[in-house]
Amino acid sequence: MQNVEISVVVPVYSGAETLRQLTNELENTRKEWVNLSLGVHLLEVIFVDDGSTDASSSVLRDLAGLFEWCRVVTLSRNFGQHPATMAGILQTSGDWVVTLDEDLQHPPNAILSLLEQAVSVSLDVVYAKPLGAVHASSYRDATSKLLKFLVSRISGIPHVRDFNSFRVIRGSIARAAAAVSAHETYFDVALCWFTESVGACPVALSDHRYKSGKRSSYSLRRLLSHARRLLISSQTRLLRAGAVIGVGAVVLSFLIGAYKLTQRLVDPAFVDVPGWTSLFLAILFFGGLNSLLLGIMLEYLWTMLLQAQGKPTFFSVDRSKDAILATAILARKVEIGNAALPPA
Repeated sequence: MQNVEISVVVPVYSGAETLRQLTNELENTRKEWVNLSLGVHLLEVIFVDDGSTDASSSVLRDLAGLFEWCRVVTLSRNFGQHPATMAGILQTSGDWVVTLDEDLQHPPNAILSLLEQAVSVSLDVVYAKPLGAVHASSYRDATSKLLKFLVSRISGIPHVRDFNSFRVIRGSIARAAAAVSAHETYFDVALCWFTESVGACPVALSDHRYKSGKRSSYSLRRLLSHARRLLISSQTRLLRAGAVIGVGAVVLSFLIGAYKLTQRLVDPAFVDVPGWTSLFLAILFFGGLNSLLLGIMLEYLWTMLLQAQGKPTFFSVDRSKDAILATAILARKVEIGNAALPPA
């Protein structure tokens, strides 16, 4: 049977204490897939050393020597999680790419569940959706959810609320999105340029580093920075709203002008405050016209910006191997179900 090959990408910044355990969990997952004969093969795990500040570089060298499927990509300095993730993705060759964090927040044994969700409904991207609170702070979780909700409404991208660094991505789409992403491009938005087949799978996630009392890698400032980059990469509804308001103001100025003119013709003795109506209508008309023209100009500029960032006109995808994986997973479920039945 033809194998479905999986590549895993892990950006590393301060993971000296967790990398060995994470690698052992990945090794256990790899062996489990082999023993189950699922036709799923963990081809490679690419660790991206993003200018790490602790002993991560030394640990990664040791791990690369112990496991032949481990590869290390070293960046010249710290570029951030998204650029590091994209750098690792460009080094992959698997049919599917899995991205996860270094801090044990994302369990490798959940990868198969995400893959199952992907092939069962022909998805190209599947995010891990936390079953409960990820952090030991209701404020932290509530702030993150609220920010994602607001950005989703403003940007018009419904999948924003599912955006997560633990994701399974069809390999061709992952590499294409990583290749076209510019400095300020939000990677998950770039994925939505290539496909709308995006979903989520419930997974138990927990930020062990934060719960153990150590400083979280995310702060409110970083969350706001993510929101800014997300909006920059998205064609926001605010631009069109400005043009719509402009059209409304122009139409309203004509309607009010027609009403006042009709009122004047019907009752010539009726006199408003001299000059006030004309001034109001002129401001309303030209202000609306300016808003309309500015909205059109911004739409053109935004289109040019998205083209400069690499948004494609079209993209083709091959889902032929999905049937192999779906059949293997189904066969394994039937086998497990039969084994659980009591003897006749």
